[in-house]
Amino acid sequence: MQRDRRIPLFVLFVLPVLLVLPMLPSNAQGTRTQCAPGNAGIKVPEGFCVQIVADSVGPARHVAVAPNGDLFVALRNANKATGGVLALRDVNGDGVAETKKTFGVAGGSEIRFHDGHLYFGTDSAIIRWKMAPGAMEPAGALDTVVSGLVSERGHHAAKTFAIGADGWIYVNIGAPSNACEARPNTQQSEGRKPCPLLDNSGGVWRFDSRKLKQRQSDGERFATGLRNLMAITMDPSGRTLWAAQHGRDLLAGNWGKKIAMYTDAKSAENPAEELFRIEQGKDYGWPYCYYDIDAKKKVLAPEYGGDGVKQEQCASKGQPVAAFPGHWAPNGIVFSSGSAFPAAFRGGVFIAFHGSWNRAPAPQAGFNVVYQPLTGGQTSGAYTVFADGFRGGPTEMQYRPAGLAVDRDGSLLVVDDKAGRIYRIRWVGR
Repeated sequence: MQRDRRIPLFVLFVLPVLLVLPMLPSNAQGTRTQCAPGNAGIKVPEGFCVQIVADSVGPARHVAVAPNGDLFVALRNANKATGGVLALRDVNGDGVAETKKTFGVAGGSEIRFHDGHLYFGTDSAIIRWKMAPGAMEPAGALDTVVSGLVSERGHHAAKTFAIGADGWIYVNIGAPSNACEARPNTQQSEGRKPCPLLDNSGGVWRFDSRKLKQRQSDGERFATGLRNLMAITMDPSGRTLWAAQHGRDLLAGNWGKKIAMYTDAKSAENPAEELFRIEQGKDYGWPYCYYDIDAKKKVLAPEYGGDGVKQEQCASKGQPVAAFPGHWAPNGIVFSSGSAFPAAFRGGVFIAFHGSWNRAPAPQAGFNVVYQPLTGGQTSGAYTVFADGFRGGPTEMQYRPAGLAVDRDGSLLVVDDKAGRIYRIRWVGR
């Protein structure tokens, strides 16, 4: 009797599927998800996958992850449209948001969950809503935690903040100035000393999250000499504040004719964008000082008698933990914790750089997400560009990284405020 040599249907069709499934990326619920074709044009290290969570959502800035996995995105005001909060839900577990809801009465930049509330930063206030578990919208009216924060339209008005484990809110109040010049927008203007702007801006103010209807005068100036900290966060313990500063501009534009050192090439890379571990009571130097990325030290600003070499009082100011090329504009920061990423990308910080406008005639730069390794609160290696390609080409600005968050499954969420896109970057292995 002759054996039947036909191959069973199970081997032909079912077995190949079972063999391929483990190689596909999956989310926290185990549902298989697909990377965007060509990783949506984003360049990431080998073994990482890029997915588009939501697209064309508007001028999105920062994002917060709810306990149930919903995403809440801060939207800025744009043209005639009022921003607010955008809630996103992935209904079927494929990593893409299918359900969207919006609420709020004003645009803002920062958004955080804390103690059952959703906190939101407008340009002049910190507000909050009580959120029921699993809800995409608040059930009641908003509460005002702090109002009357210094805000000058178009001049570092956005209020970013972090909330510590002890319930304190640390609010960035950016200074509406380049270097506190006596005659703004004038070449070779001397700086004002003392700088009056430091009385109510150019630093971090601390408020109690449990109290309502506070004013800026009710807060405590926690740290000063910080021009604008759009990227601000707590470490994983919730006890130490970290932030990256937008450095000053116009070294060559305002001082190149008087100080030979301030060439276009020098000004393109300087001053550095600085990463700080923020300590209570410390002065970090703005507007009197800036960090020279070439000399690797703080030097006296030209508005206050500096020549690009002198240090004087700047040697005693708060120093950065790490420094990055000038004008990259750090807008978002988050610690990499957990084990979802390889060891090379754990324990440090991811920083979203919004990109430059003033490095000419050198090419504009930034428009990326970098990873800075840290150990024991200090750098443990050079930074690496983790995600790039947002700009799309030498002249286009298709997408601009603004906010970051770590999702429940350990993947990295990147918010773009140019086209309104939210990316997810996950490790899928080699």
